[in-house]
Amino acid sequence: MAEEEEIIAQTEKVIRIQRVFINLLDSYSSRNIGKFLSNCVVGASLEEITEEEEEEDESKSAMPPASSFQIVGTLSTLEKPGPNFALETYCNISREDLLLRLLECDVIIYNITENPQQVEEAIWAVSALNEEVSHFEKRKVFILVSTVMTWARSKPLDPDDSEIPFTEEDYRRRKHHPNFLDHINAEKMVLKYGKNVRKFTTYVVAAGLQYGVEGGILHSFFKIAWLGEVPALPVFGDGTNVIPAIHVLDLAAVIQNVIDHVPKLHYLVAVDESVHTLEDLVKCISKHTGPGKIQKVPKENAFLTKDLTQEDIDHLLVNLRMETLFVKENFNIRWVAQAGFVENINTILKEYKQSQGLLPIKICILGPPAVGKSSIAEVLSKYYKLQHVKLKEVVSEAVAKLEAIVAPKYGGEGEEEGEEEEEENVDDAQELLDGIKESMEQNAGRLEDQYIIRFIKEKLKSMPCKNQGYILDGFPKTYDQAKDLFNQFVCALDASDEFLKERVINLPESFVAGTHYSQDRFLRALSNYRDINTEDETVFNYFDELEIHPIHIDVGKLEDAQNKLAIKRLIKEIGKPRNYGLTDEEKAEEERRAAEELVAREAVEEAARERQEAMEIAEKMARWEEWSKRLEEVKREETELLEAQSIPLRNYLMTYVMPTLMRGLNECCKVRPEDPVDFLAEYLFRNNPETQ
Repeated sequence: MAEEEEIIAQTEKVIRIQRVFINLLDSYSSRNIGKFLSNCVVGASLEEITEEEEEEDESKSAMPPASSFQIVGTLSTLEKPGPNFALETYCNISREDLLLRLLECDVIIYNITENPQQVEEAIWAVSALNEEVSHFEKRKVFILVSTVMTWARSKPLDPDDSEIPFTEEDYRRRKHHPNFLDHINAEKMVLKYGKNVRKFTTYVVAAGLQYGVEGGILHSFFKIAWLGEVPALPVFGDGTNVIPAIHVLDLAAVIQNVIDHVPKLHYLVAVDESVHTLEDLVKCISKHTGPGKIQKVPKENAFLTKDLTQEDIDHLLVNLRMETLFVKENFNIRWVAQAGFVENINTILKEYKQSQGLLPIKICILGPPAVGKSSIAEVLSKYYKLQHVKLKEVVSEAVAKLEAIVAPKYGGEGEEEGEEEEEENVDDAQELLDGIKESMEQNAGRLEDQYIIRFIKEKLKSMPCKNQGYILDGFPKTYDQAKDLFNQFVCALDASDEFLKERVINLPESFVAGTHYSQDRFLRALSNYRDINTEDETVFNYFDELEIHPIHIDVGKLEDAQNKLAIKRLIKEIGKPRNYGLTDEEKAEEERRAAEELVAREAVEEAARERQEAMEIAEKMARWEEWSKRLEEVKREETELLEAQSIPLRNYLMTYVMPTLMRGLNECCKVRPEDPVDFLAEYLFRNNPETQ
């Protein structure tokens, strides 16, 4: 007994320092598997899970436990930082260095479900590790995460009953899809090298179509539905093909169990319990995220979807029934979506929106007439990609919808199904229309609050408003109207009556015609707004009670006709957009606009630089001319000074020196002595006027 306890203690000591390698930690599947394992206690799946433990597990924080797996792995690019749960990450390293990293690990996971180029590296890795088996100090586990596409062309177990699902035991009968030949070869190679169980154990986990968290292959359908740009979501082909699938975190749990249990069965299938067709999946996404409708299109149309690769399309078009008996019977898993995608859509949708940052923004912009509510709401709706909800348009759309329901329909034969329900809808619509008509007659063309609030609520419950959010333009107006609505941000615009009157007076006549900006209607609306907002219970008081404090902006003090400063402040208060970001077209437009602004800015800077250089050159020339003039003046003054100073000397020389000297020179020329200088000196000495 003591020996067994000692062995167990040693085993626990060994398994609590598990180091796990996962390739491409920056890809959807590997990232979620790595993040899941980093928060798992080593050996935790060896114990059965009770209901109490499940509840405790849900309430635990996301902090990794002290004995969790140490995650290391490769990245596809260095452009983005590695995941924070990873102890080490590598990128673009040589095979020799990569092998050294693999040898440091207890578990090596190669995920080839997303990047076909990783198949070759996975085969190399298992081969290289197998050659080093004799040097292993303890057992290493190699797990290849493959795909059920290696079963895609398998013949039915019973030709007369195609609904019998395949299980792990049938893996020797599997036939691969033509595009997944490399995958099945990798599976065979991995199983071949795992025969030295004590030193090197290998496993293959064939995963179904992965969904959950960021979305996986189904992300493109979520995105189309969320954006609301199409009337119906596409179903490629007839949509009756059954797609084996699994939540990516459930796949991670299967891998955790493989590491902990080290089972004798080396080929496992990882799928949930659902038997969902492509039509089931798309219809579910459309109902809970998009327009609620689907449209069957030719399979070839799948290639027109930018976000889908060839491998993605193959997964969506596969028709395969699979069941994972071994996993259900032998593993302890806290399933996220055991029943499948459709049954857990609310959980999946919540995960998806959180991971993608798709949180609706709900804004209402309030203020007196002509303060700029609609123009500001228009800019914000485009910036945040929100629904611009205008009261007049909402009422018009609701009335038009009711009129369409009560309008007589001339259907053909075979449309008896649902006829009674349609008649009930027609009666309800007609009754509502009559009520609206009566209300407007009794209130001088104005609609009562009960109808307005009803239509606004219906609009805000529409899928686009629930997905992206909305901007309420000038509504609610009163405390009672605000009670039935919820908003995250309230923008309270204001200005003095004089400012608003001046703004309306300066509006073009063509703009004012037929609107409430005519003099009488504007003054009446302004007076009504001031009256409502001087009462004890105002719409702003209601939001203050909810601690949704309005963002007050005095438009009149900003002196900005286009409200750019007000918009800038509101964007700062509200924060960044919470959507998918810019589309490819919008990115191209943004880049084009940025390039144009850069060119314009450079042109302005170049012009300014040229002007500066011209000014500097002109200043230099002016200084040079001034210096030249001053130099000439100095020279002239010096010349005049010299001339003035030389006059007395010249007179002295001409009077006392030059006459005698000239005679001596003439005499010297006549005589031509051998030493003319001495002769001239003697001559001057003899004929000095003073001595004479």
